[in-house]
Amino acid sequence: MRRLAVKWDDALVDSDGHVTGHDAGATLVRRLLHLSQTPLLIGPGPRRCAGFDLVPLEFVDGDSTVVVNLDVLDSTQVWSTLRERCESPAVMNFQWGPTTSYVDRVPQLAEALSFALFPTFANSERTAQEVREVVARWTVPPVAEKAKVAWVNLGFRVEHVQPRRPTAEPLVLYPAIYLSERKQPRLFLDVVERVRAQVPIRVVMRLHESHLVSELAMRISQKDWVWVGPLTATRVSYWEGLAGTTAFLATATEESYGLEYVEALAAGVIGIFPDAPWARALVPADYPYFWRTPAEAEAMLLRAVTDPDACRAELDQVAGGSFTAWIAAKHDDHSFEHSFVAQLHDWFD
Repeated sequence: MRRLAVKWDDALVDSDGHVTGHDAGATLVRRLLHLSQTPLLIGPGPRRCAGFDLVPLEFVDGDSTVVVNLDVLDSTQVWSTLRERCESPAVMNFQWGPTTSYVDRVPQLAEALSFALFPTFANSERTAQEVREVVARWTVPPVAEKAKVAWVNLGFRVEHVQPRRPTAEPLVLYPAIYLSERKQPRLFLDVVERVRAQVPIRVVMRLHESHLVSELAMRISQKDWVWVGPLTATRVSYWEGLAGTTAFLATATEESYGLEYVEALAAGVIGIFPDAPWARALVPADYPYFWRTPAEAEAMLLRAVTDPDACRAELDQVAGGSFTAWIAAKHDDHSFEHSFVAQLHDWFD
C-alpha cells in the first residue's frame, strides 16, 4: 500500500510529537495515522513526531503517497500542489461530518465538485448517501455517474469498555462536546431540569475548550447539580466516566454518525434519542427509547434514572441477548480499519 498522508488543518501536535485533543477530528487523525507504515501528517514542518512525520504539503512525494483529506473543500488545491511534482497525484476525501453544514452556494458547489473529482470515503452509510445526493444535485449526470463513494461505520475500540460501577446519584450525560444550535443544548437542559424536579440527578457536560468559555456554558455551570468542565485528559478516564453514567439524553437534530452515543451505549449507558434517521441507524430496529416530543423525552429519561436495571433488561431483550455486545459487534473499529485499507487498495493500487 502507498504511504498515507493525512491532512486536517485543525490538527495540533504537542511538544512530545503527539496529535492532541479528544474531539472527533483529532481522534480520527490518530486512527488514520496508525493505518500505514511511516505515515505523514500535513502541517508546519518538517518535524519527526511520535510514529509519524509532520511535513508541509509541498514536501509530499505524490508518486508514492495517498493524501487523505479531511478538509474536502480544498482537495482540488491539494491535487494541484502535488501535480507540480508528479504525474498522477492520489487524493481522496474523508467525509466525517454532515454534508448539510454549508448554507452559502459557493461552498456547496465546491464540496460537490470535490466529491465528484476525488474518491470519497464516508464515516457512515448515511453520510455516504448524503455525498451521493450532493453530487447528483450540483453536478451534471456524466460527472455524477463516475463519482466514487465508499463507507463504513467508524466504530470504537471495544477493549476500552470498563465494568460498570455504582454512583450515589443517577448521572445524566450531555452527549456532545459542543453547545452549537444543532445539538439543541437548551432543549437538553429544559428536559433534565424537569426530571430533576422529580428525582435527584446530577448532570455532566464535558465540553471542547472553545465552547467551555461560552456565555451559555458559564450560565449552565452556575447550577449546583450540573458539572461543566473540559474533556477528559485520557481515554482511560473517559471510559471510567462512562462506566459510572446512568443515561444520556440526545437532542441533536442531525449527526453524520454519532461516535459519542455509540461509545456510551457500549458502556451500558441508557440512551434516550430523538426519533431521527441518524439515531435509528445506530441501534436495533425495535429500540424502545425514541422521543418525538419533549414530554416523551422527559418520561423516558425519568424511567431510565429511576429504574435503570429494568431499562437495560429491556434493551437486552430487544437485542436478542446482550445489548452492549450487539453495539460492540456492530460498531467495532476493526471493521473500519479493514474496510478503509481495502478501499485504498481498490482505488489507488
